Amino acid sequence: MINKSSRFQDNKRIFLTDCEGPLSKNDNAFELTSFFLPKGEKIFAQISKYDDVLADIIKRADYKAGDTLKLIVPFLKAYEVTNCKMIKFARKSILLMPGARETMRFLKKTMPSFIVSTSFEQYIKVVCNQLDFPYENTYCTALNIDAFSVNNEEKRVVIRSAQEISEMPLIEIPKNAESISDFSIKDQHTIERLDEIFWDEISQLDLGRMLREINPIGGKEKADAARNIVRNIGSDLSKVFYVGDSITDAECFRLIRNSGGITISFNGNEYAVREAESAVLSVNSIIIAALADVFRRHGGKRVHDLINSWSYGNFKHYGVNSLLSEKIHRAFPKALPKAINVNINNIHDLVLESNAFRKGVRGEKIGSLG
Repeated sequence: MINKSSRFQDNKRIFLTDCEGPLSKNDNAFELTSFFLPKGEKIFAQISKYDDVLADIIKRADYKAGDTLKLIVPFLKAYEVTNCKMIKFARKSILLMPGARETMRFLKKTMPSFIVSTSFEQYIKVVCNQLDFPYENTYCTALNIDAFSVNNEEKRVVIRSAQEISEMPLIEIPKNAESISDFSIKDQHTIERLDEIFWDEISQLDLGRMLREINPIGGKEKADAARNIVRNIGSDLSKVFYVGDSITDAECFRLIRNSGGITISFNGNEYAVREAESAVLSVNSIIIAALADVFRRHGGKRVHDLINSWSYGNFKHYGVNSLLSEKIHRAFPKALPKAINVNINNIHDLVLESNAFRKGVRGEKIGSLG
């Protein structure tokens, strides 16, 4: 007797992608905070740095990359942000990557495809509407901000904290930092004060249950989402093609890479480039569709071989879909965007190049976030 689940597993390759970066230029949480909070840009940038410290250096036990999104919600609530306002803002501010619609339209027809994003659900629903992509094929940060209440006294406390954070010097993370002692004394004091604000002060308020109940999809949750998807489909992690661009993707990159799948940094920052097998620097997402389709039809080795022989002349030989090849030629008539397999010899320069390219595509402020 043929084991149907085993046969299904052998053939079922899956496409997973982050949203912000590969599919859109937005950082919705940053933009929300900037729009609704006085000095919101500075507040979000500081909390994002704090997030990197807690997740990547201190490795706080009850914290993961991307938890910035739960840290900012008390401030959004204090400044009277609602579900409706979040949706309206997302509709007004959404900025898709060129080629994102074509990429997702092609991939959802040819292989099981999913968006795994730290972004708030309000934003992801708007993105799905724009992409004509099924929301049920997404994993994102659930937030019903209207379900939380805040009284006037707590509102004043939270607003004072926001004002204090906006006046703090921005944390500078030293290269190769391994502990809090590697930071300047000034930054150590800033980090200690942020610890007090979030874990001693806000957490004790009724509004502090936001910090306990909101669970952003980043770090471990992205890896868990990947495990859940392959289990539901009846496949395995070696059949996954995953695209990401930031620290929230690092753990999922490691999981899929170590399981034999394919991991692609798309305009990634340092965290993404260092954990991905390959890096793409592109102003158009259509290149993702081509690489994912080669993976679907021919497997991971073929993807790496194509990238090692990266030229229009080799597209047909390595199995790039002819329709996608034409679209790529139209998007890049003079030269292909950069695609390269990451190794110990090129990683340093590639981190610098990808970081700079990322800022050029998404803007200096968003591109600088972890």
